[in-house]
Amino acid sequence: MSDTACIQELRPRVNTYLEACCKRHSQAGASGLLGEAMQYCLLGGGKRIRPILVLACCRTAGGQTATPTSHNNDDPSALAAGAALEMIHTFSLIHDDLPAMDDDDLRRNRPTCHVKFKSDAVAILAGDALATLPYLLIHREIQDRTLAGTLVTELSEATMKMILGQVYDTEGAFPADVTEPAARLTLLHEHKTGALIRCACRMGALVAGADQDTLDALTRYGQAIGLMFQVVDDILDETQTTEQMGKPTHKDADRDKLTYPTVHGLDASHALVTDLEQQACTALNHLPASCDTNHLLALANYFASRTR
Repeated sequence: MSDTACIQELRPRVNTYLEACCKRHSQAGASGLLGEAMQYCLLGGGKRIRPILVLACCRTAGGQTATPTSHNNDDPSALAAGAALEMIHTFSLIHDDLPAMDDDDLRRNRPTCHVKFKSDAVAILAGDALATLPYLLIHREIQDRTLAGTLVTELSEATMKMILGQVYDTEGAFPADVTEPAARLTLLHEHKTGALIRCACRMGALVAGADQDTLDALTRYGQAIGLMFQVVDDILDETQTTEQMGKPTHKDADRDKLTYPTVHGLDASHALVTDLEQQACTALNHLPASCDTNHLLALANYFASRTR
């Protein structure tokens, strides 16, 4: 499925901003071997869905964003929030690929960080740096101190949930009262994948100064597409090849990990994607009539229909 107009517009803008961030913050220690490893992972492609969602939700909630022909109208706070999220996401991928975790040697059709630099230590430290730099970025780039503090709280809470989801995934250390496979699977992915996507939607709304009803609606939208994104990921891992995905496939089933196809079956997993897309669209119906939801509707459909 081809990219939506929103993705075609915003992804290059995000990439340009991330490149500029690496240059601006190189004096913070992100230089030499460390900087090379960070940039290799951060600038080496990717869907950029989290920063795109920040910008799209900011736009939907009435915040300032650029027109397709005027980069100067970008809201620096939305771009900074999106870049911070992408750094957190990248740190999680670097660590997720390590031998102690998923032990993957391919990411985005390129060697993973520890393979590229022939050092687990370099990968760990590059991930650590990308887990730290986002908070410096928000502090330096967002002039509104109250907004900056709110965004730091949102990002910190979402990152902790994402890490907890990774604990569920690797160690199986679920709460004692969550015993059914289906319930464990939902809890796992609402944390591991869903937390940062939900956070992206909330951060976009917060940058726009959204009222509580708008924030709540975009939170529900983010909750639905965050879980939906992982269900689709599980389906693709089951049905696509490594060449199609740019990363190893079929590994979760081989390791007896909880996935939607293994717990529910492929047909039920596809049905769940349809249901979650409808939940996301329904959430947007609760936004004020003045909100343009076209981009978010298109993004929900794109995430539900993607093939990689």
